[in-house]
Amino acid sequence: MNDRKQHVIEMAHQLFIDKGFQATSIQDILDYSGISKGTFYNYFSSKNELLIALFKMIYKKMEKSRNELLIGQDPSNIDIFIKQIELQLKTNRTNKLISLFEEVFFSNDPELKQFIKQGQLRTLRWLYQRFSDIFGESKKPYLLDCAIMFMGILQQNLKYHELAYGSTYSVHQVVRYSVERVVGMVDEVAKSGDQLVQPELLERWLPDCKKAELAFQQELYHTVLSLKKALNHQGEQKKYMELLDFIQDELLHSKDPRKFLIESALLSLKAVQPALEKNYLQKLEQLVEVFFIELRN
Repeated sequence: MNDRKQHVIEMAHQLFIDKGFQATSIQDILDYSGISKGTFYNYFSSKNELLIALFKMIYKKMEKSRNELLIGQDPSNIDIFIKQIELQLKTNRTNKLISLFEEVFFSNDPELKQFIKQGQLRTLRWLYQRFSDIFGESKKPYLLDCAIMFMGILQQNLKYHELAYGSTYSVHQVVRYSVERVVGMVDEVAKSGDQLVQPELLERWLPDCKKAELAFQQELYHTVLSLKKALNHQGEQKKYMELLDFIQDELLHSKDPRKFLIESALLSLKAVQPALEKNYLQKLEQLVEVFFIELRN
């Protein structure tokens, strides 16, 4: 995303916070960001598209930070999961996303409501995947149910804890309490053998993420994390971590992945061998190759 487009999104975000999304006009955005109408429509087809771009920008940054919390850590460590949830909640609060979500919900705009719904399902899928890391394969059939219940428990605990304690309420306390409750709940549900919602339904709810695509994403994600772990003690750590982030972003989020730039980034990463784990670097190359073969087909 170019700097000017990002500037427009950030200016519009401030207006949405101050005035509300519905009350902010495109002309308000033009005046506040100092761009012409032609420039606006070169970037966005509508105010809705701008709002969606805002949500994507915020959550892309949050997901990157959330993933980085796992670098060099055991994915089954529940304390890391608590930190990830806290990060997500603080992102929502800092960017005033809850009020924007509520405004979208009450607007009855089908395009925006569908986008928010898909975002909630992606959060649910991430929770299910993290629960699988934490609680293991044997409990996987029950973990979507538990992820759904956790979302409800966390939301209501936050609501009433804030009501009780106002601005002094502790996000950390609420998250830890809610996570500790779900630990017991997972054991209870698995022991009973009861299943309300089958995890396979995630594929139907999120048709853009078929099982094979999801497996690719998970493999790429874990390979990149492993390489970042190997870079932890290297002098040029930041430079090479940015290259890994670039490769992952191009493969997962770019509409038109630039193969020549990805290959150039891989060559730069090879320059730090044997500091990097050779097997993981080879795995990353294989994933890139598979990705472009599938893209051609």
